[in-house]
Amino acid sequence: MMEISAGGVVYRRNEQGELQIQLIQDRYGKVSLPKGKMEPGETVEQTALREIKEETGLLGAIIEPIDQIKYQYEHAQHGTVNKEVHYYLVEAIGGTHQAQVEEIRGVDWFEPLEAWRRQKQSGYDNNHRIVAGALRLLGIETN
Repeated sequence: MMEISAGGVVYRRNEQGELQIQLIQDRYGKVSLPKGKMEPGETVEQTALREIKEETGLLGAIIEPIDQIKYQYEHAQHGTVNKEVHYYLVEAIGGTHQAQVEEIRGVDWFEPLEAWRRQKQSGYDNNHRIVAGALRLLGIETN
């Protein structure tokens, strides 16, 4: 069985014109990115934007793809599931910033290198290259 999810690294410029990166804290207390499963009739891009809106309250515009993560997991009914998660660089263009409390613990904005530090310190390993890729697309080196 194949399962497709999508999400994004959301960024904005604050009132002072400073670049900020959004990170969420998931229900397990880990630093993560908004993402979720594709619904019937959706494109991968529509899934990413819907999940960002549902989890963070923000409307976004896709700037460009970042990368994909692929892995397998065991599902009680379906057996081995091949999972593909597509991530996009997304600019925040509206909405009200708030966490979807049923899904996540919190959502906040960070200066880019602070976001990278938090990702490395308490994020999922497979998201390292996604966050680093987003920062690279925004002209920020992580080394």
